[in-house]
Amino acid sequence: MAEKDSVLKNSAEEDTPEIKKRLLGLKSKLKKTTSKKIKAKKKPEPKKAGAKKKPEPKKKKAGAKKKPEPKKAGAKKKPEPKKPEVAPEVPKTYEEELEEKLTLEEITGFQISRTDMDRLINKVCEIVASYETKGMLQSELWKKLKLSSRDGSRLALKLEKLGMITREKILEKGRWTYKLIIKKTPVTLKSIVGAPCLVCPVESKCTIDGEVSPRTCQLIEDWVFLELKTSKSK
Repeated sequence: MAEKDSVLKNSAEEDTPEIKKRLLGLKSKLKKTTSKKIKAKKKPEPKKAGAKKKPEPKKKKAGAKKKPEPKKAGAKKKPEPKKPEVAPEVPKTYEEELEEKLTLEEITGFQISRTDMDRLINKVCEIVASYETKGMLQSELWKKLKLSSRDGSRLALKLEKLGMITREKILEKGRWTYKLIIKKTPVTLKSIVGAPCLVCPVESKCTIDGEVSPRTCQLIEDWVFLELKTSKSK
């Protein structure tokens, strides 16, 4: 038995270097196989010629302003609505202030001391009537009648309230004044001066359908023809 054990030990000692060599060989083979497997992994595909990478869309920064959209050709801006123009205030005239202060009775009852008002009113209406529809400035009228502007203004107000004239407010030489236009022509005696009826001896018997009538009166006919001739000669 002892001999067998010694034989086995000797054989084992002789085999150990060979075993080590084999083990080393196996390890080297394993390294080679593992390195081949790593290389055998998927290779990246070759890039195509001329193919460009698409640029990635840029992310919008927070707070970045939007670019204004391009204006369409021919597109017109809508006109902004115009603000209503405020008309400048027209200063009040002396006559307007009088109208506010005085009552209608005070205006129509106006009198100028030591003056025949009926005669003055008829004269004013005659002068204004001569200008017909054109009218005349009240300042010109007051100069002709030698009246103060205060009395003239109150007289014009009176005539307007009585319905004899109209007053038109106008701007003359940078000042507001009035143009006077006749509305009602005053009655005068000129139209009946020389009429035969005033001195007719049979005037008491004269009626429209009577024996003595203005329709058939020869005196009236002669008077009318005479008036026509004199008016044409003028």
